[in-house]
Amino acid sequence: MKIAFFVPYVPNLIRVRPYQLISHLSALGAEVTVFTVTTNQGDMEDAKALKSLCHDVVCEYQPAWRSYWQSLLAFPARRPMQSVYSWNSMLVERFIKICGASSKFDVVHVEHLRGSMFGTTIRSRMPSLPVVWDSVDCISHLFELTSSESRSAFGRLISTLELTRTRNWEGKMTSAFHHVTITSQVEKEALLGLASATPSAVTVLPNGVDMEYFRPGVEGRHDPETIVFSGKMSYHANISMADFLVREIMPKIWEKRPSVKLLIVGKDPPASITALQADPRIAVTGTVADMRPYLQTATVAAVPLVYGAGIQNKILEAMACRIPVVTNMKAMKALQAKPGEDALVADTAEDFSREILSLIEDSSLQQRMGQAGLDYVRKHHDWTVLAGKLIHVYEEAIEHVKVLS
Repeated sequence: MKIAFFVPYVPNLIRVRPYQLISHLSALGAEVTVFTVTTNQGDMEDAKALKSLCHDVVCEYQPAWRSYWQSLLAFPARRPMQSVYSWNSMLVERFIKICGASSKFDVVHVEHLRGSMFGTTIRSRMPSLPVVWDSVDCISHLFELTSSESRSAFGRLISTLELTRTRNWEGKMTSAFHHVTITSQVEKEALLGLASATPSAVTVLPNGVDMEYFRPGVEGRHDPETIVFSGKMSYHANISMADFLVREIMPKIWEKRPSVKLLIVGKDPPASITALQADPRIAVTGTVADMRPYLQTATVAAVPLVYGAGIQNKILEAMACRIPVVTNMKAMKALQAKPGEDALVADTAEDFSREILSLIEDSSLQQRMGQAGLDYVRKHHDWTVLAGKLIHVYEEAIEHVKVLS
């Protein structure tokens, strides 16, 4: 199967969903050509690395100023800024030229709201070519939560401004493609609730975890009193989580066990997060070459989701390292995991601190919950299985186009 995979940013180990899908689709024998835009030298290096995992990578340079300018122009037109942020007409022209110069692709895969315009443009110019849109999350759902619950005033403002136009756009996108995929049942229901016409088929395709990369560390080498919180720390939802963890949960833990340490691990932390390490019990690492040692040696991973959409990869990665997870029902709703069995669940700061302390104080509970989480991700979030499911989605889209023609 020949797949044209449009993604509005260069996939890498941090942009994990497209990176792993491309890698595992290729490993299953698909011929994947990635079409993407680059903004800086780091993107170009990532594109070069990605080329070793697939058939080819086709890039167009997209300076940041152009993305901001396109977003600004979209505002009076009442289109969501994200829908045009990564738009690059030259990338589509190169795709059309490749289709004309060689054998055609069997299917086009387009990722995220930011990539949706690539899909709608290809559909209008090549109507007989199947196009699958991986929505990933329902961005309107995320904006609803951000506008009311974000601790960032700027985040609340942007989300409020974008909410109505994003709802309208996503409502149209539900019926604009031959098939739609999304990360969870909760996100699927939110997306279908926006549909302005009869929606296309929508398949839940969860995020996975690289079980070969994220794996348990050496048995018995866990720190006795270390909580880890991981993620891209420039992301507003992660900033809100870290703030809630430090301000609301940790004081209750320190009241009982003042020697407990907190590790905040992830790239690009803002000054507000970096400043937290004024407390000697908190360490903020910034960018790290390898996340695994921090996960593999922690006592517990804390994920107090304040707001957010889709599956929290930080939960899957901690589970794959056999580290017990404490999170809340907001995060658990995106998973098939059983509360209290595969992860401990708490919805208040008081309950969160109690569950974390129960793990710190009971090594046998640590082992049981860590193993349960590992068993869960092996069963439900293996990228090889998910890539096979995506190939089936492609086959359905191809057959759908044949029936229509």
